[in-house]
Amino acid sequence: MGDMTNSDFYSKNQRNEANHAGEFGCTLQELRSLMELRGTEAVVKIKETYGETEGLCRHLKTSPTEGLAGTAADLEKRKLIFGKNFIPPKKPKTFLQLVWEALQDVTLIILEIAAIISLGLSFYQPPGEGNEGCGTATGGAEDEGEAEAGWIEGAAILLSVICVVLVTAFNDWSKEKQFRGLQSRIEQEQKFTVVRGGQVIQIPVAEIVVGDIAQVKYGDLLPADGIFIQGNDLKIDESSLTGESDQVRKSVDKDPMLLSGTHVMEGSGRMLVTAVGVNSQTGIIFTLLGAGGEEEEKKDKKAKQQDGAAAMEMQPLKSAEGGEGDDKDKKKSNMHKKEKSVLQGKLTKLAVQIGKAGLVMSAITVIILVLYFAIDTFVVNKKQWLPECTPVYVQYFVKFFIIGVTVLVVAVPEGLPLAVTISLAYSVKKMMKDNNLVRHLDACETMGNATAICSDKTGTLTTNRMTVVQAYVGDVHYKEIPDPDSVPAKTLDLLVNAIAINSAYTTKILPPEKEGGLPRQVGNKTECGLLGFVLDLKQDYEPVRNLIPEEKLYKVYTFNSVRKSMSTVIKMPDGSFRMYSKGASEIVLKKCSRILNAAGEPRIFRPRDRDEMVKKVIEPMACDGLRTICVAFRDFSSSPEPDWDNENDILSDLTCICVVGIEDPVRPEVPEAIRKCQRAGITVRMVTGDNINTARAIAIKCGIIHPGEDFLCLEGKEFNRRIRNEKGEIEQERIDKIWPKLRVLARSSPTDKHTLVKGIIDSTQVEQRQVVAVTGDGTNDGPALKKADVGFAMGIAGTDVAKEASDIILTDDNFSSIVKAVMWGRNVYDSISKFLQFQLTVNIVAVIVAFTGACITQDSPLKAVQMLWVNLIMDTFASLALATEPPTEALLLRKPYGRNKPLISRTMMKNILGHAVYQLTLIFTLLFVGEKMFKIDSGRNAPLHSPPSEHYTIIFNTFVMMQLFNEINARKIHGERNVFDGIFRNPIFCTIVLGTFAIQIVIVQFGGKPFSCSPLQLDQWMWCVFIGLGELVWGQVIATIPTSRLKFLKEAGRLTEKEEVPEEELNEDVEEIDHAERELRRGQILWFRGLNRIQTQIEVVNTFKSGTSFQGALRRQSSVTSQTQDVTNISSPSHVSLSNALSSPTSTSAAAAGQG
Repeated sequence: MGDMTNSDFYSKNQRNEANHAGEFGCTLQELRSLMELRGTEAVVKIKETYGETEGLCRHLKTSPTEGLAGTAADLEKRKLIFGKNFIPPKKPKTFLQLVWEALQDVTLIILEIAAIISLGLSFYQPPGEGNEGCGTATGGAEDEGEAEAGWIEGAAILLSVICVVLVTAFNDWSKEKQFRGLQSRIEQEQKFTVVRGGQVIQIPVAEIVVGDIAQVKYGDLLPADGIFIQGNDLKIDESSLTGESDQVRKSVDKDPMLLSGTHVMEGSGRMLVTAVGVNSQTGIIFTLLGAGGEEEEKKDKKAKQQDGAAAMEMQPLKSAEGGEGDDKDKKKSNMHKKEKSVLQGKLTKLAVQIGKAGLVMSAITVIILVLYFAIDTFVVNKKQWLPECTPVYVQYFVKFFIIGVTVLVVAVPEGLPLAVTISLAYSVKKMMKDNNLVRHLDACETMGNATAICSDKTGTLTTNRMTVVQAYVGDVHYKEIPDPDSVPAKTLDLLVNAIAINSAYTTKILPPEKEGGLPRQVGNKTECGLLGFVLDLKQDYEPVRNLIPEEKLYKVYTFNSVRKSMSTVIKMPDGSFRMYSKGASEIVLKKCSRILNAAGEPRIFRPRDRDEMVKKVIEPMACDGLRTICVAFRDFSSSPEPDWDNENDILSDLTCICVVGIEDPVRPEVPEAIRKCQRAGITVRMVTGDNINTARAIAIKCGIIHPGEDFLCLEGKEFNRRIRNEKGEIEQERIDKIWPKLRVLARSSPTDKHTLVKGIIDSTQVEQRQVVAVTGDGTNDGPALKKADVGFAMGIAGTDVAKEASDIILTDDNFSSIVKAVMWGRNVYDSISKFLQFQLTVNIVAVIVAFTGACITQDSPLKAVQMLWVNLIMDTFASLALATEPPTEALLLRKPYGRNKPLISRTMMKNILGHAVYQLTLIFTLLFVGEKMFKIDSGRNAPLHSPPSEHYTIIFNTFVMMQLFNEINARKIHGERNVFDGIFRNPIFCTIVLGTFAIQIVIVQFGGKPFSCSPLQLDQWMWCVFIGLGELVWGQVIATIPTSRLKFLKEAGRLTEKEEVPEEELNEDVEEIDHAERELRRGQILWFRGLNRIQTQIEVVNTFKSGTSFQGALRRQSSVTSQTQDVTNISSPSHVSLSNALSSPTSTSAAAAGQG
């Protein structure tokens, strides 16, 4: 099913429509064309065709209040006719495609060519075989059997290349699979509220069918297209489809069209689902972008035939600002994406440096070998170059060439990208267990560098279980819940009505799941606290709600961050109106002119009374860490009817019923987690919408601030006053004066949060650029989450918008999970360093041995196949072993590495060079005097095709043994003594070390000719292992040398400030497009530009996002193999959106025609 492309989808649906159009009163096509209309056109069309929305509900056999019956047969039928709410993802790359990609590696290609030449030559018998004139050339063919075995080396090289390729491809494949799993998990977790059979239930988004009645509320991401049938004050952010950032007001009679992929910014209501999956607006866009694999290739062929058409079709997507803006945007978005992963930047730089060095070494090796051979043969021995000798000489040259390539292969650390991938993928998988759902891979590693965390208060630091613990009713301040009898009956009645009616009807308190548990709070937690208060007063809110159902509410002003209050107007039986209000106490009290006294009668409430109340009631409550909410009401006469749109007049002259103090206890594990953060050099700041006293009280409880310290607690207003100049513009230097000491920002608006985050990130005051993590749950936290280096969204309380903007989702909404993320992030960094330390030692030794060996003895002591095996253990296996080390608490005891801290520290450099010295000394000793020590034949200067010698086998074996034991040394990079510490906590490591050892025994004893090995005796084996063990002892010796003495050691792999992002890297992404642009013809360039335009605007929907954005971050920067891949690269970015053009029906239909 997942692989079914969109084109299949349509043809299927068309067939079904013919059969079923009779059953429902409208076809899929009719609904699709209806959804393309906007505003009044749509209203008119609905009226004309169906007669109001009720008519449409009848056509779709659903009830606006009861919803669908929800029988399995009916749902199946709807899915069959109108499609499922599911957009088939792009097909993952097949294993063969991945193999093909792995084969693109340059070094591998060189090796393959060399191996094939070697194979070809070994089968070619030169006519002058017996000719002595060819000098040293024929000395080697002692017996016929040996000469026959010439093909083995070539075959063995090919075989090892195949091994390397398969391992790489398998790694990529499993990585891809993990992300698909992750993606589907994110998708399954997304649920939506619908009404079925009169019951409000939550179902997975994929289960939504046409005809469902869905409940939409603040913060939702709409999962399907629909028509608004009832609700209040609904405002939608349609920027993801239209690019217009203004919120669009929806109403049943003016603009009832709700589109998938748009965000509800305010209000609530119900919608009738009319289009799902590929037929919804988002689905249509994704089809245009070719989310279905085959669509792509077809499109490519088509585009070639009709450049003109493609260009025409995409033309409207260009916005008025013309093309230049495009490229700037492109650069900008790349810049941001690129800058994100510091690690990738440092690694790329390092890999390039090492690669260049390797290339130079291998070239020199080949040149020296060829020159030496030529001089020796033709100058010293004065041989003639005879035509019949040519093949023999060529064979020699091929052998030299192969040696050169092996030097290169060993020098290039192709294990680096692999190690990063494995380490990140492993961490991401394990972080799931720690309640971190990572959406963008590099966030995991960035988190290790975090220096500041800006956290929300409610739900992150606190439990988000609100309970009313104090109240001020009828002139009395009760320190605990008052007895119902002590509250005047009138007041009690007003209070119950005010709370029951003026809160979202989706908010409820349900009986506990387990006996003796706490009642379950569903919906907005603050409202749950108030409803709980009603229940504590031995009253019930249900009867009130049944009396005045949601449809009867006359007008609702929903809560938003500007109003900081919510009000509901109802029509009284006598025709007059009553409005209930509730909200932040200091804001609502300012609008009160009366208050209910001890008898339940209103009395005048003057500003000075208010000041006294703030001092005597509100501040003491706030200092206990309580959130204060004021509940009030106001009566209006029926004639003249008030102007409900004039909010300022309506929300004034209120009568205060009561003020309650709501407690939201600090999570028990938070203070400890914050202490860990502070110890790890991370500053925790609290940014909250709460009153400053409440915020300060909670901050002290959490340990964010300690009494007596020099810190700042500011309110949003004061913060803004301090950071803006006379013109009201924000100035960076002003922010720089504030942020280092700021710990609590209270009564802050979402823009304040964004300003603060941006201010800290852009600050140049400290020598390290600050890396900021932000937590958020509300829709309005989106911008701050996006701006931050790492955005954490709440998995439980978070709105879809917040999750969409975040990098990591905290599945348990708990601050202590952030600390775990820091630990994993630092662990990734350390794992890479461990791997580098190990890999570079091997690289240096292998290259020098091959190089000097070749120069002095005309033959590398380590043969091509052996080198490839060493390469395999040190790259692939070692990256597996060292990248999967579990994190320890010790990681939290050090300060964060900065953005320009080198990858290879002095200590690591000391270790690398120290071990290289040990290994080289021993290998050269064995090479030049080994035959005397072990009393065996010397393997030096052996002729072509001679049998493998014990001498060289011992060298190879010792070399591998030393690597194995050095792998254990590499587990520690900060100069710790105990390298075995926690080794059994990592079973993968143990398995790999033992496995490698076992395979090595097999290779040496039974490898024979292909591996150039001859079997060794037990005592020779013992010596090899003994020399290997020496590595551990030597490691202790190195650890004793103080690093501070070794000033001459250079660090490597740092990003300097200026080249935070090296030029090549910036252009990498652009390059991919540019290559293609150069190759393709003009029409297609426009097509790319169009796609690019789409890419640079804001997001459509995560749910439907194919996994590519993840892999994009990780894909080894391989050359782009084909155009189709290029198109897919661009067409599934993490930011997909369409410009205004698509909101006009004409271009949509044109585009739809183009895609058909």
